[in-house]
Amino acid sequence: MTRPQTEAWVPSDDRGLAYGDGLFETVLVRDGAPLLWPQHMQRLAEGCRRLGIPMPAAGTLDVLPAQAGPALKVLKLIVTRGGGGRGYQTPAAPEPRLLWQATDFTPQPRRWWEGVRIRHCRLQLGMQPLLAGIKHLNRLENVMARREWDDADIAEGLLCDSQGQLVEATSMNLFWLRQGRLETPRLDACGVAGTLRAALMQRLSIVEVSVGPQALADAEAVWLGNSVQGLWPVVRLDTADGTPLYRWSLSSVQRDLQREAHALLGYPTAPAD
Repeated sequence: MTRPQTEAWVPSDDRGLAYGDGLFETVLVRDGAPLLWPQHMQRLAEGCRRLGIPMPAAGTLDVLPAQAGPALKVLKLIVTRGGGGRGYQTPAAPEPRLLWQATDFTPQPRRWWEGVRIRHCRLQLGMQPLLAGIKHLNRLENVMARREWDDADIAEGLLCDSQGQLVEATSMNLFWLRQGRLETPRLDACGVAGTLRAALMQRLSIVEVSVGPQALADAEAVWLGNSVQGLWPVVRLDTADGTPLYRWSLSSVQRDLQREAHALLGYPTAPAD
């Protein structure tokens, strides 16, 4: 049986700590009610299936958002395989460990309404279809990519895979409008299939494509989004060296997709007067 723990301490033999052998979810919770909970649970279940970790019981997970407390919180769930096994060999009967923590969260409205400046990253993501889409604990690529800049004016960095195809930002999914069609990178070789992305794709005609970054030259609008921050319009994309590459003006086009996303998260769909 999986018992949830709130303590940050875990045993030194925990496989999540030792090998990244586990999964996590970050859930926006508003007054005890989780947003996009079905999508988070679906991705967690898929991750558990692929890694061969028993999925915590729904009854164990479903009570946690209410324990986050009032106001706006981010609930982080971590499921590891637990301890045991020998080296990389997994235990025959794993006893998963479930950790959770709720922290206060304040979104960044300025990025919603003024848009963001982003850059390309030098790091390229390795391709491993078995792990593509799920939110496993082994995120060193994202950590190393995020270390590439410390300029507060740059909100995010775009990542390509080892074949030069667009994948995602370091912690957000990527969307763009090109020739009147909403597109997002295909994530069958690497990257995280975000829950906001999943929800938007269930509601709108968004096409998954395999393209290089040059496709953004033809984009009429570009966005980054995730289930915690909402949707940020991109107004400028730089090279990894900081040279401006493309610019986009804010218009009603950006607001249309943002309204769809923010309605799912309970965020404003227009700036306050």
